[in-house]
Amino acid sequence: MTKTAWVFPGQGSQAIGMGADLFDLPEAKERFAEANDILGWSIAEVCQNEEDKVSRTLYTQPCLYVVESVLADLMQAQGQQPDAVAGHSLGEYVALYAAGVFDFATGVTLVKRRAELMDSASDGMMAALIGCDREQLDQQIQQTPGVVLANDNNAAQVVISGAPAAVEAILNTVKAKRAVKLNVSGAFHSPLMKEAAAEFQTVLDQATFKTARVPVLSNVDPTPATDADILKQRLGQQMTGSVRWREISLQLAEIGMTRVVEIGPGKVLTGLIKRTCPTLVLENVSSLSDIP
Repeated sequence: MTKTAWVFPGQGSQAIGMGADLFDLPEAKERFAEANDILGWSIAEVCQNEEDKVSRTLYTQPCLYVVESVLADLMQAQGQQPDAVAGHSLGEYVALYAAGVFDFATGVTLVKRRAELMDSASDGMMAALIGCDREQLDQQIQQTPGVVLANDNNAAQVVISGAPAAVEAILNTVKAKRAVKLNVSGAFHSPLMKEAAAEFQTVLDQATFKTARVPVLSNVDPTPATDADILKQRLGQQMTGSVRWREISLQLAEIGMTRVVEIGPGKVLTGLIKRTCPTLVLENVSSLSDIP
């Protein structure tokens, strides 16, 4: 029997025009209207803005959450259900929504505050390293104060985060096929987000979480969990903790998933999973036409 996991991408997967086929869909209009009321701006207008407004953190995160949540709703309306869920960074919020941990409005409220805090975080830098010597990288990180492994995406791709001087020091010493400084406002998934995380915690504490309908694999702890308190605690650690996506990929296979569907724009996560777990059947639902 096929066991299917749904995974949801995060910041970096956004694109101008995403969700265009959903905005006028009768069954989705209510969701977009509800989100617009909470946010105080229009998802459709931002996603279709030709000046790439959707790539500013303040807008990226709510837009991704809403578009991906609507696609997940449409999948469930067709009678499809996941056996497990996971999301990359921001995508974890959609995973929790799809698993019934909180309602749509709660998710929008949380993501709105998260985006505001992360957009205003001006300290720090992030950089992606592709094809680097992991042993050398781990050793250099241990020896360099002020930098951490932010995303362990797969064996060939990682992201480091921290103080600009510390990140530059790693880039200058670790050999990699390619190194790219990321266009982000701060050092996400690092201790430099501690103040933002503390502020966010006050909003998170007020949110109502329920037991998940299916296991959720969290960024900071990839072991499957359904308990509401555990999932909330893990989400609270996410802003300063590492995204352990390589381990999540391995865990999906470990718990018997045979098929993974990436729901959201782009094909980033299926690309990452393919390298770690080549035997998994991978599919993408980026738009309405992709829904079986």
